[in-house]
Amino acid sequence: MDLDAYVSAHRATWERLDALSRRRRLTGAEADEMIDTYQRVATHLSVIRSTAPDASLVAYLSALLARARGRATGTRVNTPATIIEFFTRSFPAALYRMRWWWLSVMGGSLGAAVIMTWWVLAHPRIESSFASPGEIERLVTNDFESYYSEYEATSFAARVWTNNFWLAALCIALGVFGFPVVWMLYTNVLNLVVVASIMIRHGRGDLFFGLILPHGMLELTCLFVAAGVGLRIFWAWVSPGNRTRATALGEEGRAAIGVALGLVVVLLLCGVIEAFVTPSPLPTWARIGIGVTAWSLFMAYVFVAGRRAYEYGDTGDLAEADRGLTAPTVR
Repeated sequence: MDLDAYVSAHRATWERLDALSRRRRLTGAEADEMIDTYQRVATHLSVIRSTAPDASLVAYLSALLARARGRATGTRVNTPATIIEFFTRSFPAALYRMRWWWLSVMGGSLGAAVIMTWWVLAHPRIESSFASPGEIERLVTNDFESYYSEYEATSFAARVWTNNFWLAALCIALGVFGFPVVWMLYTNVLNLVVVASIMIRHGRGDLFFGLILPHGMLELTCLFVAAGVGLRIFWAWVSPGNRTRATALGEEGRAAIGVALGLVVVLLLCGVIEAFVTPSPLPTWARIGIGVTAWSLFMAYVFVAGRRAYEYGDTGDLAEADRGLTAPTVR
């Protein structure tokens, strides 16, 4: 099938459905027309999926049909099925859609952390500007390790969860301003670098990584996701494309809220691992193995389930921002 010709032949029908689904009020004739047009566009989507599955076109038509269906059936009621759909389709699709933003944040932050740690280790005098000799001694011999076990596990998990989600929420909420996100990333990386360099310099690097890695891999990834989403909102304001700035910010903001809600559950898992696994008497390799497993499952969730949902358009409102509901030009 000539996909370019197919798009040209049916674009007017798609645009008509788009226009009808956006109207606040429909006459009886227009409502009937929308239902009829919806059925035709659904057939078009089926044909494209079976003969020439262009990902962007499939995503556009799926979102168009989802909005028209919502316009025809009204607001959905939150049900267990809706929650399941969110976590199996919308949330992973949104994470996959924004992957280059948070993966770039992750790569840049970890790269900066390695360079900064090397620099501090190469210049021992810098260490004294962060803490006094007594504070360093207490951190190395007791404070760092005891931090994970000084509170009752359930209470500690709740505390960690609340703190991490608050930080992630700030990254997203302040994303439109850009700089606060960069500043929060910098301060968190700096804190990690200072503690890592002190522990490594005093021969406790094994203890540091043994306690940080079980929960830190997934926890930091969630922070990078939140920062990436926040910066995506900022970029929507700077460069809205063919949308108005208000429209771009609104669409990206709705997508960001969905990601924030999903991160609530992921960060809860991080808190459980930090409270129950990190200070546990399990061997270091077992604790790190649990952390690696949790992180690997999250990445598989994004790049397997998320990619599948995104490419087949099962993204709901979270993907509307990315596509702007403008029919793509097939080349």
